Amino acid sequence: MAAEVEGRPGGSFSTVPIPGGRSLRLAGDWVVAEAEDLDASLRGLAPKAKGETLDIDLAGIGAIDTLGAWLVHRTAARWSAAGGEARVSGATQDHEVLLGQVAKADRPRPPPPSPSGLIVRILEHVGVRTVLYGSQALDLIAFLGATVAALVRVTIINPRRFRLTATVAQMQVVGVEAMPIVGLISFLIGVVIAYQGVDQLRTFGAEIFVVDLVGVSVLRELGILLTAIVIAGRSGSAFTAQIGAMKLNEEIDAMRTLGLDPIEVLVLPRVLALVIMLPALAFFADMLGLLGGMLMSWVNLGIPPELFISRLASRVAWTHYMIGIVKAPFFALTIAVVGCHEGLLVEGSSTSVGRHTTLSVVKAIFLVIVLDAFFSIFFATVNL
Repeated sequence: MAAEVEGRPGGSFSTVPIPGGRSLRLAGDWVVAEAEDLDASLRGLAPKAKGETLDIDLAGIGAIDTLGAWLVHRTAARWSAAGGEARVSGATQDHEVLLGQVAKADRPRPPPPSPSGLIVRILEHVGVRTVLYGSQALDLIAFLGATVAALVRVTIINPRRFRLTATVAQMQVVGVEAMPIVGLISFLIGVVIAYQGVDQLRTFGAEIFVVDLVGVSVLRELGILLTAIVIAGRSGSAFTAQIGAMKLNEEIDAMRTLGLDPIEVLVLPRVLALVIMLPALAFFADMLGLLGGMLMSWVNLGIPPELFISRLASRVAWTHYMIGIVKAPFFALTIAVVGCHEGLLVEGSSTSVGRHTTLSVVKAIFLVIVLDAFFSIFFATVNL
């Protein structure tokens, strides 16, 4: 009768032919330290014929732990799956308990029930997205609270910590340098409104009302809304990219190591600069939008500038201008907070910078439009 011994001296096994199959006689300590070599040797064990019996004899084992018991269980399971019959013999009561626990834990878990039906899948997707967006909204609100708390610290509790130079530098970037693009877009929008408005009003012989149309639409809505959208794409994305790059370079971690608060150093100057400069940009956009409408009215209708200005002053109330300007600080706060928050969320690689920059622009524009709709409903409710 032939015998074959495999494994390390600390844990080994021998295969001995028996009637109808083979006997796998285990010896030594079947513990985690021996598991790697034992596992490699056991992988080649397979029945030579269908129905061949494998008797796994544990009588010679010195010690066995959970990993050793798992090797025994897996060997028996593989033998049975290959068409043979496997049984365990010579096991003590402790061995049987351990093998039973391993066998119980090895049972495959039932897959989670998959939603069936289009409606169920749509509802599941909506639910997951709702939870995700709700979590993001809470994070953004918490960041806004941290920003306000930092503002109170540096303006009331300890004004010496206020970074005036950084704030003025940001005002230059987000305000003065943005004037050309904001002015050009506003001027063209004024031209478009006047041109399209004349075509519609000419049908009723009311071309002169184009002055009212340009004045109300530019001062009340389009001037500040388009300015905020341009700033969200220009300055909001820049905030995210700048802070995100600093996050990847571990500059923000270095600030915290030096005892500096990144919100005070990086966020507050950007937020304050945008809150201060966006109303000024809105005024600039209003003037350029009215200028574009006035020039188009002059060219298309022959309305001289002095008549345009006179009718604008008499027919368009100052409340329209004030309503547009009142929105500016809220839009600015939203754009700056979203941009800085997304920048601080950057992690991993430069790909994350691009992804969060895109999210910053999308979220800022979305929230600006939502705020504008809220203001429109509010002012209409109070008859303004």
